[in-house]
Amino acid sequence: MTTGAERLDAGRLAVPAAAAMKVALLLAFVVALTVPLDQLEGKGMAFRFPLFMLSAAIVPLAWRRRFRPYPATADVLVVAPFLIDTLGNLVGAYDAYDATDDVLHALNWVLLVAAFHAWRYRRGGSARVMSNGDAWLLGAGIGALAIVGWEIAEWIVAETGAGGGLALTYGDTVGDLALSTVGGMLGSWLGVRYLGDRRVPSGPAGLG
Repeated sequence: MTTGAERLDAGRLAVPAAAAMKVALLLAFVVALTVPLDQLEGKGMAFRFPLFMLSAAIVPLAWRRRFRPYPATADVLVVAPFLIDTLGNLVGAYDAYDATDDVLHALNWVLLVAAFHAWRYRRGGSARVMSNGDAWLLGAGIGALAIVGWEIAEWIVAETGAGGGLALTYGDTVGDLALSTVGGMLGSWLGVRYLGDRRVPSGPAGLG
């Protein structure tokens, strides 16, 4: 079976694109940590730095040369949300536009759940036997669990004051849960549609 993810990963620019994303993330943090910018006050960039840079290691550590070509599509999609968030802080988008946080919560979950599928479709196994409908439900469920875990982590940070603390409200939390869940549902559909094998039956959810 040749999947959309495998075709993308075999492209000549796939690995350079993944490397460029990581270099861009590192450079963004170099600027954030060395240049005094008003929009970064209270953003906890030093606290974010090691956590966000871990995203650059997730796919390489999981891969460990177990199959070829390198899963660059999954790598790009994992790093992208952290790069987007960092750039958003650098340019002051969160302070300038109230909707930035909401938009990026949805967008980032689109990317992260698509990354899950980009990885899953390179691993074979269940990708060969699972219907597209079941695959969509799996991705959407992973996305929903991920945002619950994220919000719990944010609550812990807010309660302990780690990284400068966070000012969270009930409305913020519920809004983030809803937007990210919807983003995950969309990301799962896109992942199944464009990263999987179109020969796999749609199944009960009717996803082609």
